[in-house]
Amino acid sequence: MTGDVAGQTDAAETGRHRVVVVGGGFGGVQAVRKLRRAPVDVMLIDRRNFSLFQPLVYQVATGALSPGEIASPLRGIFKRDESVRVVLGEVAGFDLEHRRVLVDRLSNDSGPVEIPYDSLIVAGGSNYSYFGHDEWRPVAPDVKSLENALEVRRRILTAFEAAEYEPDPDRRAAWLTFVVVGAGPTGVELAGQIAEIARDTLHRDFRTIDTRSARVLLVEMADRVLPQFPPRLSQRAARALEHLGVTPMTGHRVVEITAESVTLEAGSGTTEQAPARTVVWAAGVVASELAGLLGTQAGAAVDRAGRVAVGPDLTVPGHPEVIALGDMVQVHDAEGKAVPLPGLAPVAMQQGRYAGQAVRERLRGREPAPFHYRDKGNLATIGRAKAVADIKGLQLSGFIAWLTWLLVHLFYLIGFQNRLLVFTRWVISFVTRGRGERLITTEHLGDEAEVASGPVAYDEQAGRADPRAPRS
Repeated sequence: MTGDVAGQTDAAETGRHRVVVVGGGFGGVQAVRKLRRAPVDVMLIDRRNFSLFQPLVYQVATGALSPGEIASPLRGIFKRDESVRVVLGEVAGFDLEHRRVLVDRLSNDSGPVEIPYDSLIVAGGSNYSYFGHDEWRPVAPDVKSLENALEVRRRILTAFEAAEYEPDPDRRAAWLTFVVVGAGPTGVELAGQIAEIARDTLHRDFRTIDTRSARVLLVEMADRVLPQFPPRLSQRAARALEHLGVTPMTGHRVVEITAESVTLEAGSGTTEQAPARTVVWAAGVVASELAGLLGTQAGAAVDRAGRVAVGPDLTVPGHPEVIALGDMVQVHDAEGKAVPLPGLAPVAMQQGRYAGQAVRERLRGREPAPFHYRDKGNLATIGRAKAVADIKGLQLSGFIAWLTWLLVHLFYLIGFQNRLLVFTRWVISFVTRGRGERLITTEHLGDEAEVASGPVAYDEQAGRADPRAPRS
């Protein structure tokens, strides 16, 4: 059925060009912004009502920031743009032949509905890939969403609480062992933050345990951390991590994860089991399922990472009115060769601006030039006043790189209020070495049938944590 959602029927009656944008992340928001004051009606569809600043989600997971400081409501972003309408719903499919988007799970429980378009921009993003082991998701959550970030925060903080009441030394050591899988920027930043929590934030808070004895293992299949950075910066990052108390385990891959341990395999084939009750996943990405839906509809190729093939102008083959961008696409040049692009926020943002401009150009009767990514460099923070930066061949580390990282992230945050709040939080955290968001507020998201009333069930007679309690 074709439904009347947020006034798309009115747009058809006025004869204005209808643009549907799927996804309110970096790419989608930039595309809509580029279409401001253009003679078009824009409909932005997302299953969340906010745009999330993904590079700082790990700071929510480690208690440095609150969710509201790195997320902005989509309606608030575009409240002054009368031609922009926001729909809270989930895209379930596409009808490219009839130029319609199928939207389900609308907030009023209606649907599914078909939303017509003249131009379609799809920025579905990506998810973390567990390399065929989706059974690991409940025991090794990622930090891709706010919900998972809060779950990871709960597990990290609860691990210290559980260790405080655990008399058995081996079980206590397992509670105080944290494993981060993947040593890209997110994994490095997350491991460094966990180490700082143990070393600086919590060491005076507990009476039985010494939180500084916590182990943080950073597992990476490549032969160095931050493999996308120059080797010199990778070495500096590894030394900084070791100084914080993180153990980089490069050249290792995960072969098994349970609620109580992680099994690692070295390049030589030998395996070792690390007792650990808290595992966080930050390795590898797979494209949004929307890429596969687009590929099926258009007859376009989809690669092993689930990315749909698009042309040099980011259009889906055979459908110049459909633009796809971000982590869900593999861009090809005019000769059909794949163009390697990093899975970073700047790529999605530049592609989003390009997509919006491409729609404007075609309305003027002109074809846009091929998309060209301007690489502005890579940044990764490791800990307090420690970071690495590779900016157009200029390699920085230490305090200068850390300050650069701070300024860049503040600049790209949406909204003055969020910039002010995050800056204030960082200043206070730097001065006090504390973290303001250390509340255990969510229940376990796993598959266990029983849910304890608190983070850990405690057997007063035995004087220890109940091993049957839900994993933290």
